[in-house]
Formats: sequence, C-alpha cells, structure tokens
Amino acid sequence: MPTDADDTLFPFALPSIGRKKITAAFDAGQISSDGGVLLLAGADKRLGLIDALATIIPDHRDPALITHTMADILRARILAISAFRHVHVP
Repeated sequence: MPTDADDTLFPFALPSIGRKKITAAFDAGQISSDGGVLLLAGADKRLGLIDALATIIPDHRDPALITHTMADILRARILAISAFRHVHVP
C-alpha cells in the first residue's frame, strides 16, 4: 500500500458523478476495470488533443446534415478503443 509520500496527483481533476467524487487508485493488481477511460478523458479535456486532431482531418460531409462533430466522433472512438479489454483465455 503506498504511503502519502508515494502518492502522485493527477494534473487534472476527475469528474464528479452526481454529488459523488471519483477517486482512482492503481494499486489493486488485476482488478482494475475501466478507470483508464476516465483518466484518458480527463487528460484529453485538459490538453485538447482530440479537438486538435479533429481540426486536421478533412471533413467532406454536408454541414447541413452533420449531427456529430468530427471531434465527437473521434472522442467516442478513441475512448471506446481505450475501454476495450483483452480477454485472456487460459
């Protein structure tokens, strides 16, 4: 179990869900689930990498028919890929 001296703070705040604060710990071995998605989403929100990527990808869709921005599509895809868990069959 890490001590307070070993704790590393995130460079951004994790979002709250309702009135519940989200915390993350990565010292539980193999039981971690989708915590990395929250970490990646928080990092992207602070750094704006997906928005920057969306500006350099040509979008040839008709603007009158667009429901989701290129950034929204990329964000959904990138976070979905990061949430994918590899199943190890013994």
